[in-house]
Formats: sequence, structure tokens, C-alpha cells
Amino acid sequence: MKSKLLLLAAAITLSACQANNAPEANAPKGECPIQKQEGAAKACPLKDNLVFNNADFYTQDGKFNEEAAKDAILRLLKYYSYPVTAKTRGQLWVSDYGTGRFTEVGLAAIMYKNHLDGASSFMLQDLFLLPNQMLPEHWHLGEDKENGVPAKMEGWLVRNGETYTVGEGEDNLATLGIRVPAAHTGGVTVKHAQKLTPGEYNQLGKIAEHHWQIAGPKGAIITEVANAHFGPGVRHQVPAINAHFLK
Repeated sequence: MKSKLLLLAAAITLSACQANNAPEANAPKGECPIQKQEGAAKACPLKDNLVFNNADFYTQDGKFNEEAAKDAILRLLKYYSYPVTAKTRGQLWVSDYGTGRFTEVGLAAIMYKNHLDGASSFMLQDLFLLPNQMLPEHWHLGEDKENGVPAKMEGWLVRNGETYTVGEGEDNLATLGIRVPAAHTGGVTVKHAQKLTPGEYNQLGKIAEHHWQIAGPKGAIITEVANAHFGPGVRHQVPAINAHFLK
């Protein structure tokens, strides 16, 4: 009787894995993206290891391949069961900031709303970072009276994965084991990091504060809320990145 019960339990576990491994609209084939229940579902680990080769994001002549970058971001989204629709790919903005090292320094985002109207301005976007990818150090200029845009204040809520938000304060990068990618030439000026995991929030300490982020080993999906986002009002610590965007 005991052996029959063991065989029955094994069959149920196998069936659950097969069911969870069935292709879904928001999941890569062969994965179990949502661990919904105790027991059987946990026996079906995610199979995408989210490892990326930097050379795959560039053409033979060294041009950044945005479509390849979007493919990678869609893998990240599906890994975390982020809602992917027919519109998602077209909504994605991707950049390597002109570094030629997208896996080290880069960003993807979907801007859902950026309403610029003086005191009534508001913004909502999702940020997507690949594993160990850095959003380079930058800051936002003060109020732009000519264009009616307030000085940007922003905050970040982590949805999936983990990220380190870095701003002014005591240098704790070495303590947390954070290394600035070599592609971020010239280093960084602010070095106080705070680790954020799903459900945790952090924000700028003040207007025009220098800040940057770097994702953990499984990347990160982050919701950013702000009172405004004005592209011409962004400045980067690395002069070449400024030249890339302000050319």
C-alpha cells in the first residue's frame, strides 16, 4: 500500500511539472514562471539562466542592434511573467548609451505616461535592467521655466529581481560587493548604495542629486514614478554619454 501511495505522489508531481511547463502567453516555452503553490510546482525551476553575450547586441560593423536588445528584454519580462502584449515590443526603448557594452551599461524602459504641464506634470514608466547591468550615473537639472517643466524628483519601486540604487552618502560599494563596470569610463562620484528587492522603494534625496543603479544577478524590473521627465534636462557623469544624447 505504501509503495502505491509513493508512486501516486510521484505521478502527481510529474503531472504538475508538465502542466506548469506548458507554453503560456507570458512565459517562455518549457519554463514554470510562477511558483503558485507548495510542493509540486517548486519542482519545476525556471530554465532560462538569463546569460547574455555582449557581441550578440552588435552588428559586424559595431552598430548597436536594438532588435537584439529588445529580444533580450523580452526574455527578462517573460522570465518574471511581466504582462507581455502585442504592443510591448513596440513600446520598448533600449539604449547602450553609446558604450558598445550593452550587457554592462544600458537600459530598457516603457514610458507609460509623461505629462508635462508645469505643476500638474507627472510621469510613470517601467525600467528593465539585465543581470548586473548598470544605469549610468546622471542627474536632472533644476526647473526649466522656459518649457514649464519642474525639477524632476523620482522614486523607484522594485517589482522583480533586485537592484542597488546609488546616491550621495557614505561609500559602501565595496561592502556590498558592487563593482562599477569598466564601460562606465571615468568612474562614479556618488557611492552610497541601497539594495532593493521586490516591494521595496527608494527615492532621490534631493533635486539634482547624482544617482545611478545596478541590477543584481537576475536583472530587475522597476517601476519609476516622478513628477516629470524632460530629456534635455538630463546630464550624465561620462562626457561621451552626454555627447551621445545631446549631439
